[in-house]
Amino acid sequence: MIKKPPLILLVAFLFSLILHLTLLQQWLHHKHPSPPKTDDVVLIQLHKDEPQPSIEKNHLTSFNHPQGAYLDAPPPPSAEDWAFATKYSLKNSKAYRYMWGQQVRSMMGTAYEGADQGQVRFSIEIAPNGSITRVETIWKTSGVAEALARKAIFAMPSLPPTPTGKSLIFARTITFTPYAIDGSPIYKDDCLPDAPPSSNLFTWDGKSEPRVPKNSPITQIDPKGLADCMKQLPHDSIEAEDAHNQRQLKTWRSNKLN
Repeated sequence: MIKKPPLILLVAFLFSLILHLTLLQQWLHHKHPSPPKTDDVVLIQLHKDEPQPSIEKNHLTSFNHPQGAYLDAPPPPSAEDWAFATKYSLKNSKAYRYMWGQQVRSMMGTAYEGADQGQVRFSIEIAPNGSITRVETIWKTSGVAEALARKAIFAMPSLPPTPTGKSLIFARTITFTPYAIDGSPIYKDDCLPDAPPSSNLFTWDGKSEPRVPKNSPITQIDPKGLADCMKQLPHDSIEAEDAHNQRQLKTWRSNKLN
C-alpha cells in the first residue's frame, strides 16, 4: 500500500512550480519584449469634390476677390484740408474740387483687380452752401465704379461753402482700380495764365481761302498781382510732386519710344 505524501510536501511542490513559472515568464519577457503601444492615428483625406471654405465677401462690392492686386481706399480729407480748400479760389477752386473727389473715393472702399475695376467721370454742380445740386455721368468703364461713386456722393457728410461764394461747376473722374496714380495736385503754377488751347493752325478745308497762321498773343502778367497771388500758394509736398511726375509719365510715355 502506497502512502500519500504529507500535505507540507504537496504545498512546497505547488509553491516551487508557481515560482518557476513566474521566473520563466519574466525570462521570456526579457528575451522577447512586446512592442510599445502607440497612439491611434486618424487619417483624414479631403476630396476635391468636397466644398471648400468660402472667402468672406467684400462689404462694399459684395463680390469675392480671392486673388489679384488691390488698393485700399485713401483716407478722407482732414478738417485742415477742408479749411484750406474753402479759402483757395484759384483755378476754379482747385483744392475744393480735389478734396471732393478724395472724399468720394475714400467712401468707395477697396479697389480690386478684375471686372469691377474702372473709371467714371461726372459733371458736378455744388451750390454756394456746399450742397450738391447736380450729378450727371459723362462716361464710365465700370458699372460697379459708377454705383459705388454715386452711393458715396449722396452719403457724403455736409460740405463747407465754396471758396468763391458762387456755384461750383466742374467735371471729375473717379478712378476705382488698384493701379490708380493719384495724389495731391500741384499748386505752384496756379498764378500763371493758362496756356492757349492747342490746335493745328495749318488745317484747311480745301475750299475757303488759305489763311496764314498767327501766334497767340502773349498774356501780360501784372507783377504786383503775381506777387500777391504767390502768397496764397501752399508748399507742394514731395508726395504731390511725385504723383504729378507719375501722372505726366503715364500720359506722355509710349512703347514706341526707346
